Amino acid sequence: MSLLSGPELARYDRHIILPEVGLAGQERLKQSRVLIVGCGGLGSPVALYLAAAGVGHLGLVDFDQVDASNLQRQILHGTSTIGRSKLESAEARLLNLNPYVRFERYETRLSAQNALEIIRGYDVVVDGTDNFATRYLVNDACVLLGVPNAYGSIYRFEGQASVFAADGGPCYRCLFRQPPPAGAVPNCAEGGVLGVLPGLVGTIQATEAIKLLLGIGRPLVGELLLVDALEMRFRRVKVRKDPGCPACGTRTIQSLEEIDAVCELPPPEGAPGRDLSVAALAERRRSGWNPYLLDVREPHEWTIGRIDGAVLIPLGALPRRLAEIPADRDVVVYCKGGVRSRQAVEALLEAGFGRVENLEGGILAWSAEIDPSIPRY
Repeated sequence: MSLLSGPELARYDRHIILPEVGLAGQERLKQSRVLIVGCGGLGSPVALYLAAAGVGHLGLVDFDQVDASNLQRQILHGTSTIGRSKLESAEARLLNLNPYVRFERYETRLSAQNALEIIRGYDVVVDGTDNFATRYLVNDACVLLGVPNAYGSIYRFEGQASVFAADGGPCYRCLFRQPPPAGAVPNCAEGGVLGVLPGLVGTIQATEAIKLLLGIGRPLVGELLLVDALEMRFRRVKVRKDPGCPACGTRTIQSLEEIDAVCELPPPEGAPGRDLSVAALAERRRSGWNPYLLDVREPHEWTIGRIDGAVLIPLGALPRRLAEIPADRDVVVYCKGGVRSRQAVEALLEAGFGRVENLEGGILAWSAEIDPSIPRY
């Protein structure tokens, strides 16, 4: 007797007639368990296609809420779910797509304390994260538990996909041994991303997950697929298992450790207290304080919105335009979220400016707390 009901047999008919899938393969999908880490840009197409494919049990990990700025690419969510938990929004959408799938929600940040417990018992993990700290946690947990990791990442117009931690194959640390230095790599919030790109890469991840579950085709084990959306070019790069890899090679990594959020820069060394809250800036300006307000974003961001009285000098142009900044005034630096402005503060301090402060949270915090007329992007 089939594990699939009559309505399910009709629903998955186009799968079942594929010789590579068949009834046995569709039943295998129904019995499979896949964990999706992140219900954002990558997690959206992954979750939609795996649910539609009939993967019987989907775990969803996220702790964020739906924001209007998500909707350009995060197709799990909609205008009506702005402000709601992403997991609530995702589950409602996915149940409407396929009521025969069971969902397990993990409304928490994946951490060294909970990653093994959450991932244990799943057949495949799909990495839809947007930060290095969680990416390395997912990799190390998958290696320790022997669970394949369908990896993907995106930035601006380019993406990557691979399968890590599969039997005999390399892991993410074989390719990138350690996280990059703090502030060296901007995230999508800082650098932007083409809205359709996560759909492209996420669909590849979902495809790899299904291939792994069914044992068909040639998964991207030992290969990194590079996607250039502007040129619509796909390129494969061989990734060899590194015998010296501390995760899957020497097995030096025996437990999980929390990794610092490397996309964020610490305050300049020896300069405690140089972060200024948006509330403090607004209050002090109302009291007559008139600092030189330096915006180090890019011109296209400046056109979206700015803080009144600010002067634009993009971070890349700062070294050659230092003479434009008055040395006899207090300087407050801001960017979108606080990463580039901290780099600018360090540069100004090294150049001899002594009265420099970084605006915590950047223009996004200013928009949220002080001036909501400034668009969030």
